[in-house]
Amino acid sequence: MRAPPRVLAAALVVLGLVAVSCGDDDSSSASSSSSSSSEAPAVTGAPGTAPTVAGSITVFAAASLTDAFEEVGTAFTAANPDADVTFSFAGSSDLVAQIDEGAPADVFASADQTNMEKLTEAAGHAGEPEVFATNRLAIITGPGNPHGITGVGDLADPDLIVVTCAAEVPCGRYAQEVFDAAGVTVTPKSFEESVRGVANKVTLGEADAGIVYATDVLAAGAEASGVEIPDDVNVVARYPIVTTADAADPATAEAFVEFVLGPDGQEILAGHGFTGP
Repeated sequence: MRAPPRVLAAALVVLGLVAVSCGDDDSSSASSSSSSSSEAPAVTGAPGTAPTVAGSITVFAAASLTDAFEEVGTAFTAANPDADVTFSFAGSSDLVAQIDEGAPADVFASADQTNMEKLTEAAGHAGEPEVFATNRLAIITGPGNPHGITGVGDLADPDLIVVTCAAEVPCGRYAQEVFDAAGVTVTPKSFEESVRGVANKVTLGEADAGIVYATDVLAAGAEASGVEIPDDVNVVARYPIVTTADAADPATAEAFVEFVLGPDGQEILAGHGFTGP
């Protein structure tokens, strides 16, 4: 088993200036590619230089990782010019279901351990999953917080249009845990398939508030504001990653996992507001 990654300092999420991405993820899978021409899956490198990998992989990752992993993919292919990484971002529950149905994924990065357990219970993993990042929930509102929301209790107001992720998506389950811990009853007007869906509804003005990850508020920038959820009622979301059992290119997949767990990957994640394992 690999040595645990070095934890970088957690980026602070500033209230009032924040950005979006919600649900643990987006209502439909989004794909992107971090490039380079790829030949056979192989490890290369001249004597005395760090070995690089040459192969193509597909990474299935929680929607809340979209911005961070796209940057990770760019850095990974810069370090491995003959490698190619394609991403598919969606809710963790959707992604693990796709893998179970035979979708070609080389790496799975989940926003929770529950969906990772679904993969491992089906023997869909190679090696042991490792937590590479953590996250917390936050309330996302329109720019300037026009409704003056100060905490979770305000979301019980029936005049507010509140949205959350669906219960089967990690961010939806986490949101309900927050409501239970705060002792409030919130009736969302809609349930989104990913955290990106929640964030988009708020930034587009279709909802007054939603429960997303702190990183989503940060990503939304000037298009949204954020309200902190106190630690005593908040949830710590742990993100595990693993190479899949059916990876077509296990060498490149494992190299990507190691990159995420290593100092370069951790620095990028911290820059997007994620905290260490």
